[in-house]
Amino acid sequence: MRVWAVANQKGGVGKTTTVVSLAGHLSMQGYKTLILDMDPHGSMSSYFGLDPDTIKQSLYQIFQAKKNVLALSVASLICGTNFKNLSLLPASTALATLDRQLGTIDGMGLIVRNSLVNIQSRFDFVIIDCPPQLGVLMVNALAACDHLIIPVQTEFLALKGLERMTHTLQMINKVKNIDQCLQFTILPTMYDCRTRASIYTLKELNDKYKENIWDSVIPVDTQFREASKAGKPLPVMSPKDRGSVAYKEFLDYLVKSDIPQSKVS
Repeated sequence: MRVWAVANQKGGVGKTTTVVSLAGHLSMQGYKTLILDMDPHGSMSSYFGLDPDTIKQSLYQIFQAKKNVLALSVASLICGTNFKNLSLLPASTALATLDRQLGTIDGMGLIVRNSLVNIQSRFDFVIIDCPPQLGVLMVNALAACDHLIIPVQTEFLALKGLERMTHTLQMINKVKNIDQCLQFTILPTMYDCRTRASIYTLKELNDKYKENIWDSVIPVDTQFREASKAGKPLPVMSPKDRGSVAYKEFLDYLVKSDIPQSKVS
């Protein structure tokens, strides 16, 4: 099972769109795929028709179990979707209280990683949609994942958000108990070749982060909005749309760089 986290400490950069699109492509290719919604706003859960304000079984129960998470039936918290091979572990708005509840308790950064042990035989991929701020939730996501994807909107203010995210990653790498640093890939999103902001920002990203940036872009595409309105991943709704094609190319890149060859069909 491979675990990818999608995170940025700036909102509105395409995190949820990235998670849904990658998960849509993976599920269509026959991979058993689970989405973890770790954002208290619950945008991902809402995307699939669930209400994070009223939901009873959610990711919040995993944190309620604390260090007894291995005894929890994580599978019972997972919801099916209307799409084959695609499942969701939804968010609750109660997740917003976790920093106050757990922030000073040792070992709370590994709850999600430990909980995934219970379901590792059921899924080929887990993709985590992270909140846009540093706290217990993001620390858990980064500790649990094999690869971090950082969507960056190609506009001026996004560069500052990326600096905060890479600084956070450096801190996590210092304390994470692994043999090597967490791999990450910067994904330029919402690119519009007609604007100077997009052109300038993409050049800056390539100049500063050339070792970690994908060599293409996710374009501005109004069909992402239409797919969200319909509650469908764009690759499922319109696989030949330019946004779908761009995410397929990005997924192919991740497959070649991150997935053991035995996993590739």
